Amino acid sequence: MIDVTTLQMLLSIVSGFLVGFSLGLIGGGGSILAIPLLIYFVGFNHPHLVIGTTALAVSINAFLNLIPHARKKHVIFRKGILFSIPGVIGVLIGAELGLMTPGKKLLFIFAILMIAIAIYMLRRKCVNESIDVTRKISYPKLLGIGFIVGFASGYFGIGGGFLIVPGLIYSGALNIIQAVGTSLISVGIFGLVTAIRYSLSGDLNLIITIMYVIGGIIGGWIGAHFASKVSRKTLTRIFAVIIILVAIYMLYMNLSAFF
Repeated sequence: MIDVTTLQMLLSIVSGFLVGFSLGLIGGGGSILAIPLLIYFVGFNHPHLVIGTTALAVSINAFLNLIPHARKKHVIFRKGILFSIPGVIGVLIGAELGLMTPGKKLLFIFAILMIAIAIYMLRRKCVNESIDVTRKISYPKLLGIGFIVGFASGYFGIGGGFLIVPGLIYSGALNIIQAVGTSLISVGIFGLVTAIRYSLSGDLNLIITIMYVIGGIIGGWIGAHFASKVSRKTLTRIFAVIIILVAIYMLYMNLSAFF
């Protein structure tokens, strides 16, 4: 068990606040900063331990956010569970490979993923609520995308909401609000399974997780409050640029893993 200083606990709350604030402000993609913040801001330089810890924090936050969405009838549980079943298999395979990958190499590859996500955020078009939902659900696509996202979630310890939402829209015949609400089922399950697998290897710190969740709840509430006051398109672009800059720094810091 790695000792956690009081300062690290406080910085973890701040990190959780920043992640929660970004999620509340722009939606999916915010949790991508959870890992670099814990490593480079909090100073918790143990990659596998960080992945297991942030995976649990992301899972708890997802399940907490699922409650208000379910009350508003935004969650289609059947499709969310169908999406998650193959995803769990992907999570287990991804987590095993992640634990086998040296820390610096894992962070280097993760940084490349961050850049890909940022580019996706910059290029994606806003999907409105009137999307055609008369088309039929595609079960092969739903199950296939579920597996792929689960694998990424298990390998990197991310929520995967940025992939789950469009996946549910185009394979599950859901509108954007339903997809956002339903995606929380998979985010929560994938994060929990990842955290359990990493914890079996001793790569989980409950204290840091709790601090992250506390900060995330506060940040999420404040972010959601300001979301309607500022252009989401502008905020998303700014956030994407920040992700790219952080990713470039991570590539530089972990370059020695390959050279």
